[in-house]
Amino acid sequence: MRRLVPASLMLVAIVTATILLAASPDAAPGRPQYTSYNQLLPPADYREWIFLSSGLGMSYSATPGHEMFTNVFVPQWAYQEFLKSGKWPVKTMFVVEDRDATSKGSINKAGHYQGDSMGIGVEVKDETRFPDKWAYFNFDENTKSASANPKAGCWSCHEEHAAVEHVFVQFYPTLKPVAKKFGTYRESAEKVE
Repeated sequence: MRRLVPASLMLVAIVTATILLAASPDAAPGRPQYTSYNQLLPPADYREWIFLSSGLGMSYSATPGHEMFTNVFVPQWAYQEFLKSGKWPVKTMFVVEDRDATSKGSINKAGHYQGDSMGIGVEVKDETRFPDKWAYFNFDENTKSASANPKAGCWSCHEEHAAVEHVFVQFYPTLKPVAKKFGTYRESAEKVE
């Protein structure tokens, strides 16, 4: 004997499925997620992304600061798109993880290794949300969400010095030849100041 599903249960199922499908684009892995106030949520899974490079003690000013490691990660889907075109797709995110550089510990006698986290910076390409396409955010271990940094800081520096769009590809040895192959690499980014 066949039972018919009541119309009210069918309606609830359809409404639930519609809500879940509508919510899923923002929850896609490796893509930016925002609060209702346009604040970025920190990407929880960034250590599962593609590791691009690490710098030690890099500074963009003549005044030296605290020596640290910077590790750069990008989601796999954006990395794959870059390899096909030399361009970063909309919704690309980069995480720059800052870690303390230390040399004294355990059996180490020379050199540096990475220590405690000092926070992360996140760069987002999202022209649907930001009129200048790119936005920059900072997080520490207690930050639940962050507003975009003022344009005068990171945005201006990336606009002037980045090799591909707003990204410092000149510091990512595996991506530099890709950008050059597609003609998206800005040679002036290598100019020493």
